[in-house]
Amino acid sequence: NACSAFFGAKLQRHIEELLIAPVPGVLIVLGYVTAAAFRGLLVGAIVAALAIPFTGIHLHNPIATLAVAVLTAVAFALAGLINGILARDFDETAVVSTFVIMPLTYLGGVFYSVARLPEPWAQISLANPMLYMVDGFRYGLLGASDVPLTVTFTLLAILIVTLGWLCHVMIARGVAIKP
Repeated sequence: NACSAFFGAKLQRHIEELLIAPVPGVLIVLGYVTAAAFRGLLVGAIVAALAIPFTGIHLHNPIATLAVAVLTAVAFALAGLINGILARDFDETAVVSTFVIMPLTYLGGVFYSVARLPEPWAQISLANPMLYMVDGFRYGLLGASDVPLTVTFTLLAILIVTLGWLCHVMIARGVAIKP
């Protein structure tokens, strides 16, 4: 959502109005990220509300599940905003999801436990941020985890701060925005 919203603003040339207004870059980033994260969480809540009665899954730790969902939504919103800032045409808006997020998802333990991987692949998988997101959800839903929850929250916080800083710098400097 953040990617398409920001790219759409660039495409329709109304991003300049936002940039010349006396609005700090931090607020621009917060606006796009809040909207995108809220939309992601809303869609996730609707899917969960429809799926949980059919699957019979009982949440092991609802608070951890909600916390991981919020942090993951914010991280994806920030990554999408970076993609929207850097995209020069409509085709480039799908680059991050196709060539970064999709492979990291498949290699992040969605369909298997990382503990079952042979070395050195188990250690290499620990460099994948998607692993921590997936593992946090796995713990919240099932109570099983390959990585301590504190490590998951710490890594997600570091990722969010780093991506947020990068978004702010790119907006403040007008990277790929100003002619």
